[in-house]
Amino acid sequence: MARSLFEKYGGFGKVSKIVLAFYDKVLDSENLADYFEAIDMRRQIDHQTKFISSLMGGPASFSNQHLQEIHAHLGIDRRSFEELASLLEETLEDFELEPPDVHRVMVEVRGRAGFIVTGD
Repeated sequence: MARSLFEKYGGFGKVSKIVLAFYDKVLDSENLADYFEAIDMRRQIDHQTKFISSLMGGPASFSNQHLQEIHAHLGIDRRSFEELASLLEETLEDFELEPPDVHRVMVEVRGRAGFIVTGD
């Protein structure tokens, strides 16, 4: 039986480090930082760790409906989503995930754009 990417890269411990580094980049972005101005970042990092873990075959899961509900009020536009996705891809590469594995995660992320993007 093949290991999931979640198992291959060390589980929640590694994914948590990836997510922390990812949010360092996000919060440095003039375009993205405002989305997180009133957000409890500790809670956000916990949720994002579980989300990325689920995309990598880990135990947590988020339905597309749930993604849509939690992002609906944010007015995230396509440009912001793409910048965020690019920063995540860069972070995965920084943590030396193999290129095919980065691609698999990013296909999952970009495949959910329709549930996250709500603005122009």
